[in-house]
Amino acid sequence: MLALGARARSAAEALAIPAGALAASLILFGIFVAFTGADPLAVYRTIAQGAFGNWFSLQNTLQRSAPLMLTALCTALPASLGLIVIGGEGALIMGALAAVAVGAALPAAPPVVVILAMIVGGAVAGGLWIAIPGGLRAYRGVNETIASLLLNYIAIALLNHLVTGAMRDPTVVHRPSSWEVGERNMIGQIPGMDVHWGLVFGIIACLVTYVLVQHTVFGFAARIVGGNDRAGLMAGLSVGKLTLAMCFLGGAAAGLAGVIEVAAVHGRASSSLVVGYGYTGILVAFLARQNPLAVVPVAILLGGIEASGGLLQRWHELPDASVQVMRGIIFLVLLASEPFSGRLRTLRASAA
Repeated sequence: MLALGARARSAAEALAIPAGALAASLILFGIFVAFTGADPLAVYRTIAQGAFGNWFSLQNTLQRSAPLMLTALCTALPASLGLIVIGGEGALIMGALAAVAVGAALPAAPPVVVILAMIVGGAVAGGLWIAIPGGLRAYRGVNETIASLLLNYIAIALLNHLVTGAMRDPTVVHRPSSWEVGERNMIGQIPGMDVHWGLVFGIIACLVTYVLVQHTVFGFAARIVGGNDRAGLMAGLSVGKLTLAMCFLGGAAAGLAGVIEVAAVHGRASSSLVVGYGYTGILVAFLARQNPLAVVPVAILLGGIEASGGLLQRWHELPDASVQVMRGIIFLVLLASEPFSGRLRTLRASAA
């Protein structure tokens, strides 16, 4: 009973930090909105209406949340090892490019085969992309945060190079785009909803990785290394292999997000893929305290905020980028709350 009570208190404290950061962020964003001349309460009502006000809004929110769940795992899974990986944007792009390449390589194959091949190819491409900073950290001591950030820019440059060169579809004249994967190879929508199957993929990925991290020997070993890599080495754990495996899994999730963007939304690769899902996924992971299960509701919340940007522009004459300002405020306040919460735990421990 004492153990259960302690675990409940620990969970409550873990939830209190992001909840408090979110509440403080809303206050700061309200002040920002007030300085622009708009009514903060009316803006918040619009955000709620645009995110969850009706069935159309809810479906739009759910569709936007699907890639956020998968890119958030790119940060959340390596975080179990104590790594800060922010390469979800690059892994998403690599997964999308791999999906296009696979779709073009199998023009006569049955749609089920092509879709499965795109999923596998995109996941492997994204996983290998994030395994690069993981390997550099494990075997060369390179900072994984900087390495994964730089790889984002390399992936974007590679996307631009391919869609204007080797992969360019000459029939598309308004902007450089890759070949089309084909209408018959597109991932359809969930029956009865205007939401593609990517939402189901994202939820399943969060559930599976939660079980992997919290209820398997592999996940237990990763948490040991994340708590103290020296203790992991003394216990005989292979820190390098664990790092590569966890980074690969995180990258595979983001690569799957890229497959979904190609095979369920755009039908091809282009600059429209670079919309910041990977960076918003970082915020989702931090708000969820790197817990894959908590990623699902947080991604839906952030997806709803993203979906309301157009309404803020039309109804309150705020820039469409206002939601990006809100996102930035949330991220900064959340980062600032981390050292505060650490000092609070230290004071509580010393008092006990």
